[in-house]
Amino acid sequence: MTRIVAVSDTHMKSDLPKELVETVKGYDIIVHAGDFVTSEIYDQFDSLGWLEAVFGNSDSPRLKSTLPERLTLEVDGVKIGVVHMPSHSFDLTGAGMMAREMEVDVLIFGHLHRPIIDQGKKLLLCPGSPVLPRMSAPSVAEVIIEGGSVKGRIVPLGAPKCDYLQYAGSLAGTDSAGDGKKKESEGQGSGR
Repeated sequence: MTRIVAVSDTHMKSDLPKELVETVKGYDIIVHAGDFVTSEIYDQFDSLGWLEAVFGNSDSPRLKSTLPERLTLEVDGVKIGVVHMPSHSFDLTGAGMMAREMEVDVLIFGHLHRPIIDQGKKLLLCPGSPVLPRMSAPSVAEVIIEGGSVKGRIVPLGAPKCDYLQYAGSLAGTDSAGDGKKKESEGQGSGR
């Protein structure tokens, strides 16, 4: 049996969170589907064990020149493909097409910051983000390969949170609670 942890979209510039490090250390292979952001974060993952990785759209120029855009590996007779962004669609159509194009049994991808798992003819798996989730709990994914069969599951790393909603609220000029009230520093009128 081989246990793989899939991670993506860490978007960090400093040390990895302790909970993430402890989770990742228990697996045979670490697969990162891009957006480390810095070489330092890549090096931290690399020090934790056997690392296979691709670059993401937010990665540094050094990582983009070092890591591949697509990766295929075979583990215990199962072909695994890794990409950061499998398509520009929001459903799994593009991911399914990418898995067929790459001729893999499993496609691990990132970019969405929310976990997705579809165990059809091909296992399509987005681990979400362990630090910057969107509309979900921080998460990674687990892939277990045993006797030629493959199973996947999402592993939550804490309570749901979403900085994206606060960011969207700031763009809209509302408070961080998103209740539609204008911030006090804005929209105070003309003084009439």
